[in-house]
Amino acid sequence: MTSVANLQPDPAPILACTISRDVQNFDLLIDDMENELGEAWGDLGFEDALIFLGQPESATLEFVAIAVDAEDEADLSRITEIIRTAKAKSIKVILIADQVGPAALHQLLRLGAEDFVPYPLPDGALHEAIERIRKAQPVETAAPAAAPHPAPATVATDEPHAEKAPAFKAKGDRDAVVLPVHGLAGGCGASTFAANLAWELATLSKTDAPRVCLIDLDFQYGSAATYLDLPRKEAVFDLLTDTAHADSDTMLAAMLTFNDKLHVLTAPSDMLPLDIVSPEDIARIIDMARANFDFVVIDMPKTIVAWTETVLSRAHVYFALMELDLRSAQNVLRLVRALKAEGLPHEKLRYILNRAPKFTDLSAKSRVKRMAESLDITIEVQLPDGGAQVTQANDHGLPLSENAGKNPLRKEIQKLAKSMFDLNKAVESGRG
Repeated sequence: MTSVANLQPDPAPILACTISRDVQNFDLLIDDMENELGEAWGDLGFEDALIFLGQPESATLEFVAIAVDAEDEADLSRITEIIRTAKAKSIKVILIADQVGPAALHQLLRLGAEDFVPYPLPDGALHEAIERIRKAQPVETAAPAAAPHPAPATVATDEPHAEKAPAFKAKGDRDAVVLPVHGLAGGCGASTFAANLAWELATLSKTDAPRVCLIDLDFQYGSAATYLDLPRKEAVFDLLTDTAHADSDTMLAAMLTFNDKLHVLTAPSDMLPLDIVSPEDIARIIDMARANFDFVVIDMPKTIVAWTETVLSRAHVYFALMELDLRSAQNVLRLVRALKAEGLPHEKLRYILNRAPKFTDLSAKSRVKRMAESLDITIEVQLPDGGAQVTQANDHGLPLSENAGKNPLRKEIQKLAKSMFDLNKAVESGRG
């Protein structure tokens, strides 16, 4: 006779676990885990996690989501051990942090967490983190017989075009034009524009080129390092977390140069919360850069944060990139409304339409005009769609001028850079 036990299906393997002091403190995480994994996940406390990770049953785990808050900072050693144990078994780690201090967060991220998500969880954030770790290359174990695989040339940290620190000495004898770039919607090309604008400014003249720096303030998804094939230096984190004791030499030491012409302060090597710095920190960084360069291009995060006002107040022109779509239009209205409500200088905004329609597309041109009128804004620059060459240049870590010099997008950015350079020269001549 067949026993009843034999008729019972084997339980589904556990694919993931949450690990926390008390998961009830992270109720949104519970909901999101259920939505993503159904019943194929479990919950463990810190002590139980170490025991379970040492058992054969943990071999089915795809990832662990370690949730920590401010109270857990006193117990970092145990959390550190959990992360190391998980990594040793090639189990990926997603760090969920709620009001964890910068130093503690940095310590945990340095241990090798694949992804970081702030708590309370933004809509879709956990899903996106899971997708990212699933798409990532599998972690190689330390098998002695394994032959090393050469990394692709496009990986920023392996074969950068230049890793040199700035050669000049900080004298504080400049007064830079500050040019933040803010994308009003995801994927609108703000980072591409910022990197290429900075490069065009830095290469305008062979004999009288301005001194230009690009500062990436998107601490989570900043791509300046990728688009210019530069490594991310640990010194960037040191600068951001201790600006009070930093000086111009400290800032320059954290920078790298691209092809000996463009100076770049990349985003940190680890994904960090945007509030790791205060408005005062950002003010010091911008002021130091301004005193040592002629142009400071700042790649801003899309999120409005406490220090956005600081950047806006120091900006000479604040570029707002948009596209010809409803989300851009809505975000323009929301941004202007927010700035006006706080009495901030919204008149500094200069709207740039990326992927603008061709001049022969009269219908689309009419839509651009109607959108500008309905939003009560002036679209001062219309950038053409650079097509596949833009993606190719970014993937190769090169500005458009180095990879696709005749690209229409490159030509328009070059024109804009020259006009700003000429205007600045005229202003300086007038002062003299």
